[in-house]
Amino acid sequence: MADNNAAKKEDEIETPSAERKPAAEGPKPIMLMALIAVNMLAMIGVIFVLWKAQKAENAKPNLGQLVEGERKHEEDSKSQDKEKKDFLGRLIPMETFLVNLAGTRGNKLVKINMELEVDGEKVEEEIEKRKPQIRDIIIILLSSKTYDQMTNKDGKESLRTEIRDTVNSFLTKGKIKNVYFTDFIVN
Repeated sequence: MADNNAAKKEDEIETPSAERKPAAEGPKPIMLMALIAVNMLAMIGVIFVLWKAQKAENAKPNLGQLVEGERKHEEDSKSQDKEKKDFLGRLIPMETFLVNLAGTRGNKLVKINMELEVDGEKVEEEIEKRKPQIRDIIIILLSSKTYDQMTNKDGKESLRTEIRDTVNSFLTKGKIKNVYFTDFIVN
């Protein structure tokens, strides 16, 4: 009887555990499916990041492309420098002018440094040869101006145009494009 009681107890113990297994197996497949889905998403994310990194790496220039790009950059900068020189023209510095102003009996002076912008080498050579004449004309123009004309913006602008037009009137190999005052002191 003891054996029968032991066998019954074993059957009772096995029966509830057998019933529990199907109940416990229900959540395990759902949990397993969720882990597989999360794992697949993680793998897709890693693959996407690697693909983007490879794409970015392929977009980077290699050494040959860098050298070629640098060469083109140097050529472009040289052409831009040439265009700037052509745009600005050649600048010819003039010596300092120190002149008494008109109507001041020698009490007011003007000191001017200027550069002449020209449009070619031929006119540059002509200006260098005729510099004493050009200085003489500019000194006469400056000494004919009054203190009031030299101290306002409009007077300086008109002086600039007057110098340019007067010098251009006797130049034969080109023209002065502009006159730049690099120093302008009225005392």
